[in-house]
Amino acid sequence: MTLYLLIKYLHVLGAIVILGTGTGIAFFMLMAHRTNDAEFIARTASVVVIADAIFTLSAVILQPVTGGLLMMLSAMPITERWLLASLGLYVFAGLFWVPVIFMQIEMRDLARKAAEQRGALPERYFVLYRHWFAFGFPGFGATMLILWLMIAKPF
Repeated sequence: MTLYLLIKYLHVLGAIVILGTGTGIAFFMLMAHRTNDAEFIARTASVVVIADAIFTLSAVILQPVTGGLLMMLSAMPITERWLLASLGLYVFAGLFWVPVIFMQIEMRDLARKAAEQRGALPERYFVLYRHWFAFGFPGFGATMLILWLMIAKPF
């Protein structure tokens, strides 16, 4: 295996991790939220925060590193339009992903507090959840577009 293929493999693996972890996290948070059970939501959100920190963050850091190495090894100029579009979408996705991290942490903390007090989830939790849900669409959509651009290189 050449160095280029190894780096390309790691780059594709990073994209898979970002998309897979994002999809899994969204599914588990959605299913926990639907129970309206503060204790279950708190436990689920705790795992989600850890998964985002370990898997998603690692892949998010790995992507520009491996992408830069692929550009260097293939002598691809950064001025390629598909690449510029991908980089712009990467920043765009990050603008939605970073706030989501903090929303998940606060949702976890609010659910923990409600569970400890054996009370209902506060209105703030539901506001955060609606924002978290809404932020997922442009962030995930941008990531899907990046994957398509990486494969198709349409322009």
